[in-house]
Amino acid sequence: MVEVERTLTVTAPIEAVAGYLQDFAHTEEWDPGTKSCTRTDAGPIEVGARWHNVSEFRGRETELDYRLTRREPGRVTFVGSNKTATSTDDFTLTPDGSGTKVRYQATIEFHGLAKLAGPLLKREFERLGDEVVPELTRALGKLT
Repeated sequence: MVEVERTLTVTAPIEAVAGYLQDFAHTEEWDPGTKSCTRTDAGPIEVGARWHNVSEFRGRETELDYRLTRREPGRVTFVGSNKTATSTDDFTLTPDGSGTKVRYQATIEFHGLAKLAGPLLKREFERLGDEVVPELTRALGKLT
């Protein structure tokens, strides 16, 4: 298992940040690895909503199907999976003055033989975490 956590603060109010983050299709705007992310069901975005994400990691394309598993004040969580991994993207939001403090935690649990590669990939996932911070800060900054 690999865990990466980053914290950032933006001037946008918590309600706007939560509203933006609950649509996982927005990962196209702030996740440098995401090539596309498409909603695969219809209706309002609520717990159970689904997306298909195509990302590039270490020069290879990977696809995961995500679902919204938690949407509550101050917390938004998605879980994505394919045959080799389960990825959890968890956002914890707290008020910070008139803005919002965002704690982003990504947890990747590998399955089968891919488990052996997990510890070797930690550095690469940390690098991706570093790349997310300025992009997510920029995307959330547009909400003000």
